[in-house]
Amino acid sequence: MPADRFPVEVQGRTLELSNLDKVLYPAAGFTKGEVIDYYTRIAPVLLPHLADRALTRIRYPNGVTGGSFFEKNAPAATPSWVRVETLPAPGSTKGRETIDYVVADDLPTLVWLANLAALELHTPQWKVGAHPDLMVIDLDPGAPAALEQCCQVALTLRDRLAADGIDSYPKTSGKKGMQLCCPISGTQPADDVSAYARRVAQELEREQPKLVVSKMAKNLRPGKVFIDWSQNNAAKTTVAPYSLRAQPVPSVSTPLTWDEVSAGAAGRRPATRPYPAGEVLDRVERHGDLLAPLLDGGPALPE
Repeated sequence: MPADRFPVEVQGRTLELSNLDKVLYPAAGFTKGEVIDYYTRIAPVLLPHLADRALTRIRYPNGVTGGSFFEKNAPAATPSWVRVETLPAPGSTKGRETIDYVVADDLPTLVWLANLAALELHTPQWKVGAHPDLMVIDLDPGAPAALEQCCQVALTLRDRLAADGIDSYPKTSGKKGMQLCCPISGTQPADDVSAYARRVAQELEREQPKLVVSKMAKNLRPGKVFIDWSQNNAAKTTVAPYSLRAQPVPSVSTPLTWDEVSAGAAGRRPATRPYPAGEVLDRVERHGDLLAPLLDGGPALPE
C-alpha cells in the first residue's frame, strides 16, 4: 500500500484514507486530515440532519481553489456497506430517469465522503419516500444590503410564520446569506410547501418593498434581501447544517440563536459572519444542536 494511504477502522468498517496532508483550504492551511477530523467530531449533531435524505455532494479533489464538481450518483467504487437509494431524477441535466443516491446515515459513510474531498453536503427537504418534513427559506442579500439586513428580514419572517403556528430556526449559509428552517408535518407535497413559502415572501415584499424582493431576477436584488422560496421545490437541495463550505477559510453553515440574529439586525455584532470549523465545534459544546427541534416534526402548513 502506498505510504500516503492507510486503513482505519470506523465503527467496525475498514476504510482506506489517503493524502491527509493535502491542503484543501490554501488560505487557511487546512488539510484533508483536518476536514476528516472536523466531520468526525461534528458527526453526532450532523448525522441526524442527513439521515434518510438523498445526499448531493460538492467535491473539491484539489482544494477550494482547484475546481469542483457536483455529485449526486454514487461513485463507481462506493463500498457495499454504504446505503444507496435509487430515486427518480426529475429534470436531470443528464437525462437520467433515476439516480443512485448516497444516504449518509452513519459515521463510516461520513468519513468515506470526507476522504473523497466531499466538502459540501446538500440535502432536499424530504426524506426518502416521503413528503417534505422541512420548509427552508433562503435569505440572499444583494449588495449593498448585507447580513445585517438579512437578520432584519429573518426577524420579520419569524414573526409572520409564528402567526401561522410555524416555528423557525436560523442558520448561516456559511457564505453571505442565511436560512430559516421550519419543521412541518410531512403530509403535504413539495408544490404546496413551495406555494406557501412564495405567498409569505410576496406578502413581505408588499409590506417592505425597499428591503425585500421575492422575484428571482437578479436585476431586482441590489440593496434588498431576496427571499428565495424556491428552495422547497422537490428537485432543490440546501446546504446541510454543519456542512463545510468552499470559502477561503473552512466556514460552516452554522445554527444561530435568535438573540444572535436580533443583535445582528441591530448592527451590534456580525451574528451571521462565516463561522470557521473550530469555532463551530466550540459552539456545539456550549449550545448543543440548536436545530434539534427540526428532528421532531411540526404542523401542517395553512392551505
